[in-house]
Amino acid sequence: MANVIFISPNFPTNYWQFCWELKQNGMNVLGIGDQPYDELSDELKSSLNEYYKVDTLENYDGVYRAVAFFIHKYGRIDWLESNNEYWLERDAKLRTDFHITSGFQTEDIPRIKYKSRMKEFYQAVGIPTARWHLVDNKKGCLAFIKEVGWPVVVKPDNGVGASDTHKLSDAEELDTFLETKNPDATYIMEEFIHAEVNSYDAIINSKGEPIFETGNVTPMSIMDIVNEEDNSIYYIVKDLPADTRKAGRATVKSFGVKSRFVHFEFFRLTQDQEGMGKKGDVVALEVNMRPCGGFSPDMMNFANSTNVYKIWADMIAFDHSTVEDGPHAFCAFAGRRDGKAFVYDHEAIMEQYGDQMKMVDRIPDVLADAMGNQMYVAVFPTQKKLDKFYHDVLLCKEE
Repeated sequence: MANVIFISPNFPTNYWQFCWELKQNGMNVLGIGDQPYDELSDELKSSLNEYYKVDTLENYDGVYRAVAFFIHKYGRIDWLESNNEYWLERDAKLRTDFHITSGFQTEDIPRIKYKSRMKEFYQAVGIPTARWHLVDNKKGCLAFIKEVGWPVVVKPDNGVGASDTHKLSDAEELDTFLETKNPDATYIMEEFIHAEVNSYDAIINSKGEPIFETGNVTPMSIMDIVNEEDNSIYYIVKDLPADTRKAGRATVKSFGVKSRFVHFEFFRLTQDQEGMGKKGDVVALEVNMRPCGGFSPDMMNFANSTNVYKIWADMIAFDHSTVEDGPHAFCAFAGRRDGKAFVYDHEAIMEQYGDQMKMVDRIPDVLADAMGNQMYVAVFPTQKKLDKFYHDVLLCKEE
């Protein structure tokens, strides 16, 4: 029986399903987390063979001792995973230290975590990337901006999501950023790309081949949603566009991805842009070597009539999927921000769209900055019906 350690299986709250499907496939599933066992959901408890509580997952020595305990009790660990961006470096260090060869090692981290290092791997397969500059001082930044023009985007070179990401439109905003930025972080400055974000989401087997593929579209910038406290929307596509699929598969090969669930973000240009391409072209944004965040795995299931938790567990156990897709649809996420004067209240939305609704819930505070406070997830057969849903859910009264 293969031994699989799952780090932080209790967060996000839907991740117990990865553990459940592993256990159904005959794996010995061992969890490490910082939540007391009695507070774990019944679903997660039944998905684990054993759980080891640490005081904090931030303390490497504590997690190291937990892994060592499991090895002493169960023998060699075959897989160690969290499927979580925040723990990618920690996962790699644990694999390296314990000689667990079924995933990224410490030496792999720079090319998959540092945005500046990702560029060359895109370029190697002919995918254009935004021009960039590692932030040094005002003189260096202004020299770069003279080359690419305002606005520019700055963000941590090694960052998670859209946190600490800023759009700078003039010298005054540049001065403010330089004065207030985290002195311990390295920032990358990039030319602004006029685009919407399109993703390639896939589960890749040990040969680097996709056994499941889909994608999403984010019409609104996550950076703007966070910085302007706006509503949040994105949707899983009904069918993955051919150019996104081609770019995604090329990126898988360039980065040498194997045995992983990935979320690669691309820009689809909304206008012609010199040096990048024509309107509609797909160009690079960044790679994320884990599933798309929040409730996206569930949305992929709804859109594809499938079970990505099982497909991922099948990849671990069998290196291929035993799951077949059913009918496809668009799956929409809408996150409404508290305090806005919406035309249609919750009851009106549910009356109108209750039959299409798959998930309705409050969003945890830790995710609310990027996702809003009240979420609605619904499926639609056409783009027209999807667009009408977004119109109604987000429509606000004129002040």
